[in-house]
Parts: sequence; structure tokens; C-alpha cells
Amino acid sequence: MEKRIPASMRTRQSLSELIEGRLASPDGRAELVRLATRLIVEEALEAECRDALGRDYYERGAEEGRGYRNGVRTGRLKTAEGLIDFAAPQVAGREAPFRSEIRSHLRGRTEALEGLAVELLARGLSVRDIEDAFRDENGRLLLSRTAVSELGEQLWADYQDFAARDLSEYEIVYLFVDGIAERIRPGQRREPVMAAWGYTMTGSRVLLHLMAGSKEDAETVSAFFQDMRARGLGDPLLVVSDGAPGVIKAIETCFPRSARQRCLAHRMRNLAAKAPEDQWPELKARIQAAYQAPSRAIARDLAAGIVADYGRELPSAVACFEDDFEACIAHLRMPVTHRRAIRTTNLLERLFLEERRRLKIIPNAFGERPVLKLMFGAMIRAADRWRAIKFTDFERRQIAAVRGDLDTEYQAQINAPTNSSAPQNPSRLSSSPRT
Repeated sequence: MEKRIPASMRTRQSLSELIEGRLASPDGRAELVRLATRLIVEEALEAECRDALGRDYYERGAEEGRGYRNGVRTGRLKTAEGLIDFAAPQVAGREAPFRSEIRSHLRGRTEALEGLAVELLARGLSVRDIEDAFRDENGRLLLSRTAVSELGEQLWADYQDFAARDLSEYEIVYLFVDGIAERIRPGQRREPVMAAWGYTMTGSRVLLHLMAGSKEDAETVSAFFQDMRARGLGDPLLVVSDGAPGVIKAIETCFPRSARQRCLAHRMRNLAAKAPEDQWPELKARIQAAYQAPSRAIARDLAAGIVADYGRELPSAVACFEDDFEACIAHLRMPVTHRRAIRTTNLLERLFLEERRRLKIIPNAFGERPVLKLMFGAMIRAADRWRAIKFTDFERRQIAAVRGDLDTEYQAQINAPTNSSAPQNPSRLSSSPRT
């Protein structure tokens, strides 16, 4: 029965396994492009075969003389990523032998085909994109418009599958959340698209969710978190975000058993803007020493020295430094080997430098669907650069100890008398809008 499954379905499964980290590859990006190229070729050949026969797989009612499917044979395409094998459907029972026009057409268009594969991963294809790739030298479309439309719709379905998949298989230790403003609707203001990714207990990094939202308020971000919770996401040990008040409130509401880390890259930019240029290098060195101290106790001592030395001279910078300080040093509770990787949300910003360059030159990328697919694809293309972090038995014991401490703090918090004027958690002293 397996042989009767269309080859493109097996290729699509391999592509999904690679994206989700279940299929090992020494060169993630090259393998992504190879699988995506093979998928496009196989789906196009199967659509051509369906058009020729007048029926799909498992459909009965063959017309006399149109033939029938007779297995597949392996084809080979020479591309910049090397030779790519693909399965080409065979047709028998026709008066004249069936010859694929698409196979002949693709031999001279491998560069365009690879570009098409990258676009599949990057933002999904429009009907025009697919039609342009499958026209012969005379401009004749080699696929029916029905087949073209089905190829395009499958791409949006891929994103929807990602957005609805079960997250219970991922034991997330460190959760990161950030938003990037995109112009989803032409002529309108940019709107944030929320992204969440995390490190699992195996040390691998996984993209969890993307969602377009009208603003980074507590209600919107809470809905973003609740969607992941409903799909099986458990309590992470640490949640990392910037200082947006709505994001902070949503974290504290949806993940009360987790510690919260303020992104230090955002905070350092805030501090640099509030300190005189000639005094910033020295102040920066002392602040970094506090944020990167061996322990939270030492960090607090170093912070007290900064406040004493600069409080009168640089009140605005010191007030910014004191604000939400416990959240800035929450990473110091975690294993030493993990701290550098978990103290910022820089991954998202680095990824979308390229994405924003693409938006400037892709006129039909605007709209919620294309933007979400573009962001999804940008993270997929970067997946081979995402470094894992090590979890040794010693670090797992440290994490278990921190988890126990957080659970104890949570129980103490919910059992304590209500006092609206007192902070709810030692790691959450105060929060203010980003400046």
C-alpha cells in the first residue's frame, strides 16, 4: 500500500521532519532547499499526470485511451545544491506514449526552480509565482489552473498545520517571546507579529508559535500564550521578553510558576540613551558586571554600588537601571553554561533583518497570510544556524533545584495575605513601558 502513496506525500513528510528537528542533516539549509525543490517537482509532475488521465489517485472511471498510472521512475535534476532525485509518475495504456513536458522544461530552469523552493520556504507562493515557473518558452502554461491553485493553497495549509500542532511533546525549559512590527495591511500602521520559541530539555531550539496581533497589550499576548497552553505547552522554567508592560503582565498571569527574564539587549539600549556619551563606557562596564555576576547576591551588591556612585549625577540612568532589576538578573539562577544564551531575545531581531529587506522588494507580500508565511520561512531558513545548548546530568539537577525553589515561591505567594501594595514575586519588582 505504501507504494501507492504519491511520492510528494513522502517528500512532504521528510520536509516536515527536517523542519521539526526529527530528521538529522549535516547541512540543514541545503537539505531544506533540496527537499523543497523535490516537493515542487513531484507535485507538479503528479498534477500533470492527473491532468493527462483526467482523475486523481484512487479515483475510478478511466476514460478509454487516456491510460492509467503505472508506478514511478526516478528522475534526476542537476542543481546548485547537487543532484536531486525525484519520483516521476509513469503512465501506461495510451495509444501514444506519455511524455512529460514538465520534465523537459525543468532541465533548463533549475535556477528558477531553486528560487521557487526558497520562496516556498520563505513566504509561500502566489498563483502568479507558480504560473511563471511552469510556462514554456512560448508562454504556454504547462499545468492546469486548477493544479496551480491547489499548489498555492497547500502552502497556506502548511502554515496552518504548524500553527495548530500539538506542543505537548516539547519540554520547554526556556521560553522566549518577542514581537516585530510589520505592515500587514497596505497603507496602515505597522502591527506587531508575536513570535515564541524555546529551548527544550534536550538543548534544541524550536519555533513554537507566530500570531499577528493589533498591539502588545496584556489581552492580546495572553491570548497568544493561552493558545500554546491549550496545545500542550507546559510551564517553562524561565520566560524571556522585553519590557513591554502588556507582555510582562501576560507572562505573570499565564506563567505564574516561571521566572521572568528582562531582555538585557533592550535594557542596555535604554540605559545608553540616558547616559552622557563620555560617561557611558565606564557605567556600561559596571552595569554589565552586575548583570553577569556569579550570583544574584553579588549582582545586588554591585548594583548598590552603582546607585551610590551615580544616583545623584545620573538620576535618569540609575532609575532605569533599578527598574525591574530582579528580572534583569533572573538568568543568574540558571546553570552558568546557559546564561549567555537566555538573557536576550536577540534571535528574532537578527532573523528579520533579512525578512525586512525582502519586504521592500516583494510588492505582493503584504497581507496577514504572506507576512506570517514570510516570518515562518525566515525562521525555518535560519534553523540550521540555531545552536543547541548542552544539558548534562549536573545541569538537569540544577534545573530541578530551581524548579523546586520556584514552586515553593509560588505556593508562598498564593498562601500569603493579599496586599496590593507589595510586589507579587521577588523577581518582579516593577515594570514600565519601553523607552
